[in-house]
Amino acid sequence: MKTYRWSMRVAGMIAFLRAMSGSALAAARSVQLAQIPSNLRTGLQTSLGVIFLFGFIWGVITIWGGAHKLKNGDPEGKMGIVSGIVIAAAAAIMEALFAIFGMSDGSITPTF
Repeated sequence: MKTYRWSMRVAGMIAFLRAMSGSALAAARSVQLAQIPSNLRTGLQTSLGVIFLFGFIWGVITIWGGAHKLKNGDPEGKMGIVSGIVIAAAAAIMEALFAIFGMSDGSITPTF
């Protein structure tokens, strides 16, 4: 029964993607953030910048804590360092992923 439901969902998604492969998908891709009013866009950029700033500080603190754990001989310290790097670099990672998958028009630049 579960396999049947799963296969029906996959078939539905495939049918949806085939239906959207024409002009509707092209129209959906052409929607950009330029259509958002400038004051809303500026507010989103500022709030995103503040979030990234706190995330960077949190990542640096996590790296510092992981290094301290590693210094004390705790094997969890390595994962603390790795997770801190990912947290601190989240903005750059997401920007790179948006650019790789061709969705750079859908991203906004954080401001401070």
